[in-house]
Amino acid sequence: MSYEDWRERLYAPLREEGTFTWDRMYGEEYALAMMLHISENERRELAVATERLGAVMMRTAEIVRQADFELFAELGLPEATWRAVRIAVSEQLPTVIGRFDFAWTKEGLKMLEFNSDTPTGIVEAFHVNGHICKQYGMADPNEDMATHLTAAFRNAEETYRLNGYPTGRVVFSALDWHEEDAGTTRYLMRQSGLSGARFAALSDLRVYEDRLCLLADGEHEPIDLLYRLHALEKLAEDRDEDGYPTGEHALSLMADRRLAVLNPPSALIAQTKAMQALVWNLYEAGEFYTEEEREAIRTYMLPTYMENRFEGRCPYVTKPILGREGGGVTLYEADGTALERDGEELYWDQPMIYQQRVELPVVPIRHEGGEAEARLLWGSFWIGGRASAIVARAGGRITGNMAYYVPVGIGEAEAPAGVEPEPAG
Repeated sequence: MSYEDWRERLYAPLREEGTFTWDRMYGEEYALAMMLHISENERRELAVATERLGAVMMRTAEIVRQADFELFAELGLPEATWRAVRIAVSEQLPTVIGRFDFAWTKEGLKMLEFNSDTPTGIVEAFHVNGHICKQYGMADPNEDMATHLTAAFRNAEETYRLNGYPTGRVVFSALDWHEEDAGTTRYLMRQSGLSGARFAALSDLRVYEDRLCLLADGEHEPIDLLYRLHALEKLAEDRDEDGYPTGEHALSLMADRRLAVLNPPSALIAQTKAMQALVWNLYEAGEFYTEEEREAIRTYMLPTYMENRFEGRCPYVTKPILGREGGGVTLYEADGTALERDGEELYWDQPMIYQQRVELPVVPIRHEGGEAEARLLWGSFWIGGRASAIVARAGGRITGNMAYYVPVGIGEAEAPAGVEPEPAG
């Protein structure tokens, strides 16, 4: 069986059921028909690192959330978000659905960034991976973890309700024309277990009579609880067709507790990469953190600053504080020579953080073009305050939007890609 035929055999059922329809994106292969192996010990370490860093970020974000607006400015948060980001589901949860990105380096597992506002790769981790593992006869490292999503949504809805928010009218919203965003949002809606939840395109949301509403059949239907796969800093810039600043108004409704939102506005505090610089600064100063937290920071985080302290000492990377998908990233040698620069146009106008550079490990992959080597990035989800599913991406030194998705399993594959693969059993 050819690679192409085997790939179709793996992904066609997922397309047909309508859950994962973006195994190809922009005409290019995205999901690979191969398996990566992860050991039980490696899987366990990813979970431990996620739990420990989640606790660090949770406690830091809670203190920042109560700080003066001056600190918000220093962290690069848009001014339109400042009142809203004080709103969290609870003191223990700056975000409900987050994803840490890790690299396995010569010095061990290192966290590169925390996607706490609008992480994707969710369908791949919680749904697709299990399907592919079955075809290869491998154990799914994410088995039964979709239940974490249901529990997290239900707990967040209940907490909002106990805090006095109405939560009866629930809308899940994303860009309806963006296949991955819309598909991810619909999947989360089904997994949420929230009664009466429905999907709406972002373009169908309006502010009417000081409420965020869904415009349906000419009627404005108020929304109580909104899940949004839409970056909060982008929401701050959104305007209606007539120029009305709907985004800013929606942020005001959040700040005034007239709209419950998931992820909560406080997720943006942990999202900004300037938070990593703040954490590292506090760590180096010996302030705020317990010895256990300091050990987690020392073990799993990289030195990160708001100014360049690496040139002439060691290789480093610059990243825009609110950049996404590798946008605006530049890799430098120790002497300040640029090794590689992201080719996209977005995010270059943002303030940058400076972070010690580590090399992503190289792994062999198989794709429609044949055999190749790629650099491996691990994503580990932090759901409702606990470590959850993992997802692997393979690309270049800078992991961009079109890096491949690679399924991952525990154990030996019964059908390794490229060796006449056949389904298990």
